[in-house]
Amino acid sequence: MKKVLTSALIAGCILFMLSYGGLFFAVKFFPQFFVEYNSPLFNSTGSRDVLFYLHPFIISFALSWFWERFKGMFKGAILLRGLEFGLVYSVIALLPVMWISFSALDITITMVLSWFAYGLGQALIAGVVFARINP
Repeated sequence: MKKVLTSALIAGCILFMLSYGGLFFAVKFFPQFFVEYNSPLFNSTGSRDVLFYLHPFIISFALSWFWERFKGMFKGAILLRGLEFGLVYSVIALLPVMWISFSALDITITMVLSWFAYGLGQALIAGVVFARINP
């Protein structure tokens, strides 16, 4: 259990830093993309902002549990195991969520694809961390 929690916390910290560094990078170099977020769909009072900032930790703890449960199914070198884990998660969890989001919400395909890429990146990074720390 200690390895599950430790790897989740480490992955959460890495994802947090990369997520927010990537956000600032993206806003600076792709500002036209973020104009789409000036929609009533994304306006918030700020009362739930902490939930947004906790996301890298929530996903890393969930993925760490998933890794612990199924790590024996991923074979090969550390990098290969981590990448396969990220791809499996993306196909079984992200793809259906992105499909329903696009079909139910007034959002663009660009948004959905960027969210999918972001989630895939998170899962790939977390998978490599888990394969390294908790083989």
